[in-house]
Amino acid sequence: MLVEFEQHGDICILRLHGRFATGQDSAYLRAKTEEIKSAGYSKVLADFSQVSYIDSTGIGFLIGIYTSILKNATGRFVLANLNRRVRDVLELTRLANVIPIYPSEDTALEALEAGEKSSAGQAS
Repeated sequence: MLVEFEQHGDICILRLHGRFATGQDSAYLRAKTEEIKSAGYSKVLADFSQVSYIDSTGIGFLIGIYTSILKNATGRFVLANLNRRVRDVLELTRLANVIPIYPSEDTALEALEAGEKSSAGQAS
């Protein structure tokens, strides 16, 4: 697993790569979560185009980011480019009802730039 950061205006894009699964480096994910928190981002987009699988380790990572971003009144956290397997896990855990999901990075960026307070689990 790999987490890279990319700045797009006032939006932080997380480029996620690999399998976010149990047995992987949870200390690495905790460090990346702290890095996001300390950077003070209020708008974060997680790009899942290069993620093949997610389980409880990845879910914990997402929840950690989500809760820290939403402590800010203007905080927004969205997901984009989920494959069917990842989306199924998020639907099963009901995170798809909490964190907005967009079919592409472009639609997610548009929503963040417009400041939409869209409903979770939106377009796909």
